[in-house]
Amino acid sequence: MFTIPLYDDNPSLRPSVLTWLILAACVAVYLWQFSLPARAGEAIVYSLGVIPAVLFGRAELPPQLQMVPGWASVFTSMFLHGGWMHLLGNMLYLWIFGNNVEDAMSHGRFLVFYLLCGLAAALTQSLIDPGSTIPMIGASGAIAGVLGAYLMLHPRANVRVLLVIFFYIRLLNVPAVIVLGLWFAVQVLSGWGSSAEEGGVPSGRISAASPLAWC
Repeated sequence: MFTIPLYDDNPSLRPSVLTWLILAACVAVYLWQFSLPARAGEAIVYSLGVIPAVLFGRAELPPQLQMVPGWASVFTSMFLHGGWMHLLGNMLYLWIFGNNVEDAMSHGRFLVFYLLCGLAAALTQSLIDPGSTIPMIGASGAIAGVLGAYLMLHPRANVRVLLVIFFYIRLLNVPAVIVLGLWFAVQVLSGWGSSAEEGGVPSGRISAASPLAWC
């Protein structure tokens, strides 16, 4: 069984310029990642993903991987994704719910809000294990902030959802609070699962053998 949100019942009043630009940027960056050889793609993740130990000065990347300062990785990591399902899941929720939040905030404020939410999420995850040498990538932190804002703005909204149970397919109207609540629950469970699999990685110079965390 799985469910796919399709659209909500809140039309936006203005074109969602920033939502579409962010979505397009994430897709373009992923296509760039996908076009690279495997080792080059892995190098991009280490160069542009958030690595807590690098962010807090406990470890350093090899010179050939130092594309941006450690602090800048909290922003570049928001545009990287670990696979097409990772990308599609994040972009679907941004597309459905980001337009209403942008509509309420205006374009410039929405962009600042989006980046600050991603920054807060990256710092929070990094502070949990500041010595970790596992790169974190993905837009989930920023999108979580957008979804939280959506619930505050439209707590009684409904979402059209595609429900699939084997050969049973049906369209349902589901309260947005349930749809987004399930999204948050999946993110928390995914975070716990990845944390359990990480294990201990010593500080120092990072090798390309370290694992990868998606967010």
